Amino acid sequence: MSPALMKMWISFVAMGFMFISVLTVYFTRFKLKNTIIRGILNTFAFLLLVLAGLIIFYVVFSGPVPE
Repeated sequence: MSPALMKMWISFVAMGFMFISVLTVYFTRFKLKNTIIRGILNTFAFLLLVLAGLIIFYVVFSGPVPE
């Protein structure tokens, strides 16, 4: 697998993390009443969002792939 294709899949994983974060926050805000579980899930969503941001930062600033 070429480095460019590997970067593409890594960025797709980051976008998936962002999507899971959004769904988790939506679920905890509107569907869940237990505050302890809400806190745990919100923390999980925040960590996924931070991880996705770091991954995208790496993909964008690692530069173009030589061909």
